[in-house]
Amino acid sequence: MSLNASADPSTAHPSLARRLGPFDAAAIVVSNVIGGGIYFVPITVARLIPFTGWLLGAWLFGGVLAFAGAMAYAELATLRPHAGGEYVYLREAYGPLAAFLTGWTSFVAGFSGSIATGAVALAEYIGRFVPAAADTTPLLTLPVPWVSIEVSRQSIVAISAIVALSFVHFHASGRLVHNALTLAKVLALVVFIALGLGWGHGLMGNLASTHTVAGPITGWLLALPPIMLTYSGWNAAAYVAEEIKDPNRNVPRALALGTIGVVVIYMALNILFIYAMPIGDLAKLDGHLADTVAERLFGVAAGDLLGAFAIVSLAASISAMVIAGPRVYYAMARDHVFLKSAAQVHPQQRTPMRAIAAQAVWSSILVLSGTLEQLVNYTGFAVVVFSGVAVLSVFKLRQRDPDALRPFKAWGYPLAPAFFVAASAIIVVYEVINEPVPTMAGLAVIAVGVPVYFVFAKRT
Repeated sequence: MSLNASADPSTAHPSLARRLGPFDAAAIVVSNVIGGGIYFVPITVARLIPFTGWLLGAWLFGGVLAFAGAMAYAELATLRPHAGGEYVYLREAYGPLAAFLTGWTSFVAGFSGSIATGAVALAEYIGRFVPAAADTTPLLTLPVPWVSIEVSRQSIVAISAIVALSFVHFHASGRLVHNALTLAKVLALVVFIALGLGWGHGLMGNLASTHTVAGPITGWLLALPPIMLTYSGWNAAAYVAEEIKDPNRNVPRALALGTIGVVVIYMALNILFIYAMPIGDLAKLDGHLADTVAERLFGVAAGDLLGAFAIVSLAASISAMVIAGPRVYYAMARDHVFLKSAAQVHPQQRTPMRAIAAQAVWSSILVLSGTLEQLVNYTGFAVVVFSGVAVLSVFKLRQRDPDALRPFKAWGYPLAPAFFVAASAIIVVYEVINEPVPTMAGLAVIAVGVPVYFVFAKRT
């Protein structure tokens, strides 16, 4: 049997259940996107852009690009409403090797690395209230080739969070827990924004503030790569397309609702940041943006409240990735290019429990490894590469299969998806020029996937 022959979900028994509505899937998008990036990238953007209006325009422009990408994914997801997201689309457009490389990168670093990073940050914020939770003193060191595995109280807390949320999503009711976490996250952000703008000690005049930067025109362009990376995750609903009820209607709705919701929140947060301090002060910050804004608006006492919010926010982000990532490995296993057991679905819960467990194990290993931060940094640009290539597949599939039934067609085709692909290419070139060492290291991580693919492929 060919690799693609197993792509039909009907061949798997038991199969994933279509139980997600548009708001369930939109919640996955929102929590996948809104992570730690929005609390440090605005500083980078402010250092590159001289005018507040330009800064807000850059964030809006990034949101428009994300929405264009989401609508392209909506066409692909309704054309092939299966689990796996761009793994499925690259397989259909470019073949199994290209698909495997995106799935390989997702497992090695994309989802697993982001989960591990979020869990470590979660432990650090818990340490604000229980200091031992953030203690990095090694309790046990296990020397292994090329890396040192260190067990500390912080790593134990982080791994406990990964295991707990993975266990939650072993069960069908995990979506309810995730919806609750996302709702709490969004409500906390809305309250923070409303209280900050309504009662915080800021100045509306800051919205007209300016400062001097080295290259005002090129700076705006250079701001787009970090902004687009901060928006990454807008495609999360596509990974669970096989579990969304009436996908022809609800996948586009989920992608649109989730992406628009994120854009609105990001715009409001940036307005709040500038309301709290002029753009020049924002550019001078050395991290700790959220803490600084909270203290300027509400005083020092707001720090603990913000810490509690961060715990909920990080838990929601980890939860979203625990949902999305395993659907990729499940699709790969169904194509016989991943661990065979990852294709198994629990007969009662109808979830890919083995794929979830595999991701939890690897994420936990990354928590214990000192290479975590480097690995995530190395492969961050791959998110842009693979999403850009996936959107490009809209053109290829339309050309190859013009008469195929497309329940939803990408809005603004061909200009909007072409614009997204062009922006993705610019970001990749920017990364290669400005961050050559991490980029080359990231390409090496992806390239390692080539021989791994052939090992799996020989078994079919």
